[in-house]
Amino acid sequence: MIIGVPMECKPQEFRVSLTPSGVDLLVRAGHSVLVQSSAGLSSGLTDEEYAAAGAAITEDPAEVYRAADLVVKVKEPQPQEYSLLRSGQTLFTYLHLAPDKALTRAVLARKVIAIGYETVELPDGGLPLLAPMSEVAGRMAIQVGARLLEQTYGGMGVLLGGVPGVAPGHVMVLGAGNVGVNAIKMAVGLGAQVTVLDVSLERLTDIDDHYRGRVTTLVSTPYNIAAAVRQADLVVSTVHLTGALAPRLITEEMVKEMRPGSVIIDVAVDQGGSVETIDHVTTHENPTYVKHGVVHYAVSNMPGAVPRTSTYALTNATLPYIRAIADKGPEEAMRADPSLRRGLNAYLGKLTNQPVAETQGLKFTPSEELF
Repeated sequence: MIIGVPMECKPQEFRVSLTPSGVDLLVRAGHSVLVQSSAGLSSGLTDEEYAAAGAAITEDPAEVYRAADLVVKVKEPQPQEYSLLRSGQTLFTYLHLAPDKALTRAVLARKVIAIGYETVELPDGGLPLLAPMSEVAGRMAIQVGARLLEQTYGGMGVLLGGVPGVAPGHVMVLGAGNVGVNAIKMAVGLGAQVTVLDVSLERLTDIDDHYRGRVTTLVSTPYNIAAAVRQADLVVSTVHLTGALAPRLITEEMVKEMRPGSVIIDVAVDQGGSVETIDHVTTHENPTYVKHGVVHYAVSNMPGAVPRTSTYALTNATLPYIRAIADKGPEEAMRADPSLRRGLNAYLGKLTNQPVAETQGLKFTPSEELF
């Protein structure tokens, strides 16, 4: 099989979908890998390293799509890439179709086999290809939030860890999944006062046991969310529903009650966001805007800012699935691995992701009916 690795063209996306080590493994298995020139440079990976691992290098992104049976990316195709997709081709990447009707229609119209990293799901509900980037995003959220609280970035001038004689800043984390747990870890490490809200008592119990009461845990209800948002200097919203739009849990009225110079970071913005006042996605180049006196951060590819770490973490997780698709073909790989089949979003013009179909009012076709 020919595996194509294009350069990411989403603004300020510096990751690459495959490392030279991954190329080496695929080539040793008898596959061909075509890498767009400079695709790995921002992650510290040169064309020479890819070539030494056995990849062919091309300057032309269209050639990558034209030649590849399997296109492996990091982020969803951008509008300029839609026309490069071809019928029968397998696309393996973060898709996040629910909030993006144009991309959904493009994937269906081009009749590709589209498998989303974020919807590959283990029997226990774990998301193995979302997990590594969730870890990065959760840790980054506190790092970024601490900086945005500085007055020079529009914040209220609070040091999250405080100093002797001065209270620490208050961090509120909405959601105790993978992103939330990593945000808590970083916030506690900085010495902040931390409150976490989740609907799962089991998760809250685990956090309480782990931090021995150092973190305040609350059941997620509208009343508790409103109270916690009102007290917080930094709000990190991490709520995620697999394949579906994130629920809007933080309302505009809640935001209006926050102190001027407070900060909100919505890590779920690539799934539509869970904060009503997050009305558009931002970029690493222009990451924030102020509404009701509160600094809003809505970058949809946070891990792209630390590509060296993120590229290796992502490839560690995706490579076994890439190898399976390349070795067996997409259909047989999905027959053999129900977790991979759950990642299928579209198949040759048919939409196989039920939450996306319901969100966008499109026909849903279960993957079990197709192959």
